[in-house]
Amino acid sequence: MSGHELGLFVFRWAHVLFGIAWIGMLYYFNFVQGEYFKEATADAKSDAVQKLVPRALWYFRWGAMFTFVTGLVLLLGMVKTGTINDLTMTGAILGILMFLNVWLIIWPNQQVIIGLKEGDKAAAGAKALLASRTNVLFSAPMLFGMLSGHLSVSSYPDHLLRNAEGMHISMSYAIVLVIIAALEANALFGKVGPMASVKGVIHFSLALVALLYGLLLAL
Repeated sequence: MSGHELGLFVFRWAHVLFGIAWIGMLYYFNFVQGEYFKEATADAKSDAVQKLVPRALWYFRWGAMFTFVTGLVLLLGMVKTGTINDLTMTGAILGILMFLNVWLIIWPNQQVIIGLKEGDKAAAGAKALLASRTNVLFSAPMLFGMLSGHLSVSSYPDHLLRNAEGMHISMSYAIVLVIIAALEANALFGKVGPMASVKGVIHFSLALVALLYGLLLAL
């Protein structure tokens, strides 16, 4: 094994390790803590918000940060060597959006909720919940894409058609990007909708896997 191969392996190992911490905490917040808070007494919830949530958020946001950093190194390497395809690129886009949701939406609003910043706690809670549910929604298709490098599909950027007018992406990939953009716009300005329940967001996430990758694999 060459030094380069060993370096890439270490980055893949670190990427998966940090990803386990990040997504594990994401699922904990949405599937365990959120449901517990619905049933907890006011005193128990207040104690958890003061003592438990800040600790969990630390691992959550830094897990996201280091997953992103190691993933970016791997992504740049795959693009450079031409070993990335439409499916893995889609997974990478979803992962990047999830990272941005953590640091630009969830964490700032959680700071209000746990008392580190002034603000409307009810409004902050709604914004954090919507972004967090969106990250759960993205998590299954993100993982599907990141594990699909071995599938026989067009390698990135083979899906790009070059002509005298410039560069244009294929119709199927354009549709995928529009769907992702619409869902992220909902995370910023929309409503929780069918993602309000745990079952709802899980079913919606699995359906998104079928929709996005069905489009890419069918054409």
